[in-house]
Amino acid sequence: MSLDVQIHGIDELNRKLTKLANTKIAKRIARKAARQAMNIVRDAARANAKVIDDPETAEKIWKNIAVSGGKSRNANEIVMRVGVRGGASFSNPNPPNLSGGDTRHWRFKEFPTARSMGVPFMRPAMGNNIQKVTDKFSQVFSAELDKELEK
Repeated sequence: MSLDVQIHGIDELNRKLTKLANTKIAKRIARKAARQAMNIVRDAARANAKVIDDPETAEKIWKNIAVSGGKSRNANEIVMRVGVRGGASFSNPNPPNLSGGDTRHWRFKEFPTARSMGVPFMRPAMGNNIQKVTDKFSQVFSAELDKELEK
């Protein structure tokens, strides 16, 4: 599977970023834009998970899907993830106390096993919305950058 992403206006962005010398402000703006962009993926993943959740059980995978910031070894990178809170590890006998219940079984729904076919809900959420995500990121980043440069 390959993705083609087109971002227009990089020259204008570089011009604005050179005016803004403080890297902390630039990272704050990028983090805000990334979070808002990944909220699109979160909402799509929740919608996909609602379709496959079993209404007979109390566990709701869609309630535990969240956006979270991550860390990178590169100080100039911003990492934003969409995932299922609680993880997928069964090594801890005490399940996490989350609003959607114990949904550590989500990986068996997402990925196929020898005994069951997978019904992906996370991967299509990103794959089907890649252009919306990049558009939202660039829109929010540009607006926040303009606000900061007006100060």
